[in-house]
Amino acid sequence: MPSKIILLSGPVSAGKTTLARLLATRFGARHFKTWEVIRNLFPRAQSERRVLQRRGETLDRQTQGRWVADALVRQMTPDDPLVVVDAVRIREQIVAIRRAFGSAVVHVHLLAPREELERRYAKRPSTAIRELTSYAAVLQNRTERGVRRLERIADVLIDTKSCQPEDVLARTAAYLGLYGRDAQLVDVIVGGQFGSEGKGHVASYLAREYDVLVRVGGPNAGHTVFREPETYTFHHLPSGTFRNEQATLVIGPGAVIYPPILLREIAHHKVAAGRLFIDPRVMIIEEADRMRERPLVREIGSTGQGVGAATARRIMGRYRGIKLAHDLRDLKPFLRETLEVLEVAYARGQRILLEGTQGTGLSLYHGPYPYVTSRDTTVSGSLAEAGIPPRRVRKVIMVCRSYPIRVESPRGRSSGPLSIPLNWTIIAKRSRLDAHTLRQAERTSTTHRRRRVGEFDWDLLRKAATLNSPTDVALTFVDYLSASNRDARRFEQLTPESIRFIQEVERVSSAPVSLISTRFDYRSIIDRRQW
Repeated sequence: MPSKIILLSGPVSAGKTTLARLLATRFGARHFKTWEVIRNLFPRAQSERRVLQRRGETLDRQTQGRWVADALVRQMTPDDPLVVVDAVRIREQIVAIRRAFGSAVVHVHLLAPREELERRYAKRPSTAIRELTSYAAVLQNRTERGVRRLERIADVLIDTKSCQPEDVLARTAAYLGLYGRDAQLVDVIVGGQFGSEGKGHVASYLAREYDVLVRVGGPNAGHTVFREPETYTFHHLPSGTFRNEQATLVIGPGAVIYPPILLREIAHHKVAAGRLFIDPRVMIIEEADRMRERPLVREIGSTGQGVGAATARRIMGRYRGIKLAHDLRDLKPFLRETLEVLEVAYARGQRILLEGTQGTGLSLYHGPYPYVTSRDTTVSGSLAEAGIPPRRVRKVIMVCRSYPIRVESPRGRSSGPLSIPLNWTIIAKRSRLDAHTLRQAERTSTTHRRRRVGEFDWDLLRKAATLNSPTDVALTFVDYLSASNRDARRFEQLTPESIRFIQEVERVSSAPVSLISTRFDYRSIIDRRQW
């Protein structure tokens, strides 16, 4: 049985059908049209308002108003969690539906002054139903004249005179609790260091548990996931795209995209338009943006993908005709205001995974300026880019690696400080891994430049924990502590030194290390979560 049946009543032109269509579009409601029931019962009847009015009155007399409830019982399925009935016209119809469906029924009555209804009706096009010559002709029907009395028994009463259709939807949906009433449904993944912490691997592992996967940021962040026979790096789409093929994919309005890369990812994974939603306000990177960043590649180790230049242009060029996602023909099948997509998810109680990019140590505001990226990489920044309020957040998973890295800049210039620099020979000696293999693996996923490495930075962990307030930490590259950790399938199988290290991470971050990545493989994460 549907969880909610919304009965709409009100005079002609009060806005019932418009509201029903918006509920269907935004919240997936089934739009149940009583005039179509009449047509099915009287197949030879004309689709003219006066004829439909009379046929409806005939059914009311014959069934004491039960015909609408009977049709609902015949047609509803368990796959219809939300049904909007457009429309009920007499008290007996409402009583019969309440008897059949009980507390699932909510009665919404729309109204407006006579002069407003007349004005709207004069502009009303004849589409599926052929309209009468005037609003006065509509009121010649006795049942129509009596519809106003239903406001006395309605659960919700909305005067639509000074409202746009979106206003009526907001008022109705809020009363019905369709916006989710601030349920905590969102889990957020962020990096706790300088990027390349393994966020993609963690996100891919968790993806099966979520209904909606959200990605923010830009192509300067590559998230690599394990996939046989070879790995795959996502620059725009969420890292769980192929791990959970049923999940809705969202790119939030604060994202910055380079269309050739995004379209290549969409084609590679055969992502359908009905699955991926890109906010129309997403910023487009142009070739000129990539050219402008070339000096930063040499100076501070920028990826040179044009994200910063495009972001700056978005601010400074607001009146100069900059391109957003809604300006690109190739993206039009995927465009939808993502706030609407998220509101539907909240209403359905769906779980949402927000995947941040880069790391807290690269935050434009909180990192070691000027060796930072062009956005705030904390939980707060990611939420803002996605359009998700803090009260929706349930869990914050901060990903940290056993040895933080930074990209190696050309010509001996610095890409930013590491607390205590090391080299891969030292890591190999400590872990008993092959140094050559480490150097080959430790290249950035976007520019393929070599990475510098340093000792674990405890002060950075503390600051990142303060900024992100993680509920959980995901610790990656634990095999770099000891090669034998690659064989561990449970926490107690890690080396004693690794266990002590993890316990120290928990003390400094004030959060449990709930996910431990021991290598880059399918079965490579020790899951200690209590949720």
